[in-house]
Amino acid sequence: MRKQTAMNRDWIATARTLSEALPYLQRYEGAIVVVKFGGHAMGDDEAMEIFARDIVLMRQVGVNPVIVHGGGPMINEMLERLQIKSEFVNGKRVTDAATVEVVEMVLSGRVNKRIVQAINDMGGKGVGLSGKDAKLMICEPDNPELGLVGTPVEMDTTILHAMFKADIIPVIAPLGMGRDGETYNINGDTAAGAIAGALKADRLLLLTDVAGVKNAEGEVVTELKAGQIREMTKDGTIAGGMIPKTQTALDAIDRGVRAVVILDGRAPNATLLELFTEHGAGSLIRGD
Repeated sequence: MRKQTAMNRDWIATARTLSEALPYLQRYEGAIVVVKFGGHAMGDDEAMEIFARDIVLMRQVGVNPVIVHGGGPMINEMLERLQIKSEFVNGKRVTDAATVEVVEMVLSGRVNKRIVQAINDMGGKGVGLSGKDAKLMICEPDNPELGLVGTPVEMDTTILHAMFKADIIPVIAPLGMGRDGETYNINGDTAAGAIAGALKADRLLLLTDVAGVKNAEGEVVTELKAGQIREMTKDGTIAGGMIPKTQTALDAIDRGVRAVVILDGRAPNATLLELFTEHGAGSLIRGD
């Protein structure tokens, strides 16, 4: 009898959670949400399944999710397996012609299709593409010393809007095309920010392996303005790997994204917690 009572309490709590989510479900109906997927969750089968289920649920309740993924560890593994040696400039890999072939094979092949399959296994309609498809991302060299590493300079989101109308969930590998037909490798966060900006997305969610942006005391700050990010970067509070993520956030906001959230992708259901609960799940960054 005690077990039955406990179960009933769980059911009541679940029903209450669903009821409390109603205004957020209404708020995001029809919204475009770009999710940068990477880190721990990509390498773990259970985390991948949870992530895919959450994305399909988002689509089911009327959100238009767009997934942009990385895949650095898988690229490194394949380069090592093929015995392709890389050169580095200031700690960054030089992407030559041989390397970019492997990057495209891994990102557009192995990694992209694994995410697509996970979404489809959960009942969604995931379709994989890269920034080369339908001229989604036209690139120029980010730094000539780094070879075929690109920065998106022209965006055409026509294909993505067509997918939204067909209830398709786009899963995008961060590759772009140069004006002369070259293939460019793009940083995953940079690609996600450029796509979110071009779509004027309601939210850009950057999934990471940390809880969010931390203040000088080491506490996660749940909401920040762009000016605060600049000050915290200037005084060294934001440092290391968090700098490019917050810069991506600022660039996306400048391009018209309503808000960016840096959140812990290791937490189960992180995207649902962020969108459909009062407390959210990371650091939300807005314009000033």
